[in-house]
Amino acid sequence: MTLQQLKYAITIADKSSMNQAANELFLSQPSLSTSIKDLETEIGFEIFRRTNRGITVTPEGVEFLGYARQVVEQYRLILHRYVDKTNVKKKFSVSTQHYTFAVKAFVEMVKQFGMDEYEFAVHETKTYEVIEDVKNFKSELGILYINDFNEKVITKLLKENNLEFQQLFECSTFVYLWSGHPLANQKVIAMNDLDPYPCLSFEQGMNNSFYFAEEVLSTYEYKRIIKANDRGTVLNLMIGLNGYTLCSGIICEELNGDEYRAVPLESDEVMTIGYIARKGVPLSILGKKYLEEIQKYKENLL
Repeated sequence: MTLQQLKYAITIADKSSMNQAANELFLSQPSLSTSIKDLETEIGFEIFRRTNRGITVTPEGVEFLGYARQVVEQYRLILHRYVDKTNVKKKFSVSTQHYTFAVKAFVEMVKQFGMDEYEFAVHETKTYEVIEDVKNFKSELGILYINDFNEKVITKLLKENNLEFQQLFECSTFVYLWSGHPLANQKVIAMNDLDPYPCLSFEQGMNNSFYFAEEVLSTYEYKRIIKANDRGTVLNLMIGLNGYTLCSGIICEELNGDEYRAVPLESDEVMTIGYIARKGVPLSILGKKYLEEIQKYKENLL
């Protein structure tokens, strides 16, 4: 196995075409195909599945390419730092479900390290994509929750992808709504109190399973429900339509403002907020600092 073969495989995956990859790499298509077949023979499985419709990556290939991208990126950093003598910024990326506190912790971490030496990225995205991002080395950490309902499914998926979940804190379930909502001043809210108002749920795309929902009680038969893709839209719908969502109860007024409330839900549902990471891979200094910042929000649990 050579570094060149890893680069070839990555280019094919990015182009989804052997011909386009060959053009990109200034190789003949037969030469590229032979090199990849040699690589597949050496590692003992197919990276790509060839069909009349083109090339797709096999499940084993997805995992292999994740490691290949990391190796090639590390080689690039070494080359620039010690051969080209250029200063290359270190990278840190995190993927998360739609949690304001996760973004706020990211902000505080960036402030401490600064952006002169580091290149940062935060991906607030769908549950399945959080898992995929960590699995494929796009992010070092992923922030999500498990509870009694989704634990077996999420744990099985993590195990299959050589990932592990570590608990950060547990929290009760709250109703998140704007301060002008008719229920905003109640001490506790029951599910039937919410029937006249639309439940706001984050869209999960093609992996729209109840087990991947970001809100607890995903199987509850809501009389009114609206799907949205981003947190800003959800906040607008709260004000415009008296909508609500179910959350951890951690309020970050610094980012969302003081126009919103978290009221306890009359329920025994418990959310376990935690992070996922690649099994056996030590966390970076930035990863550890980011988790330290998130832990501070335990004090904000209502």
